[in-house]
Amino acid sequence: MRVIATSNDPVRLSFLVALLADAGITAIILDTHAAVMDGSIGAVPRRLVVAEDDEAAARRLLREAGEA
Repeated sequence: MRVIATSNDPVRLSFLVALLADAGITAIILDTHAAVMDGSIGAVPRRLVVAEDDEAAARRLLREAGEA
């Protein structure tokens, strides 16, 4: 798994997951529970990860969408 984005913004992460899914790339958000446990104060950013084989395509897609 490769980290392609980090954020504390759940709306942005949801958008990125949907954007990647539309392109056939499965993305997973890590650290969601850790972020909730810290009271959602932003101390633990959530990580968006994709499979290593999808990393180049995912990064290109995020760049084209202005999200990289």
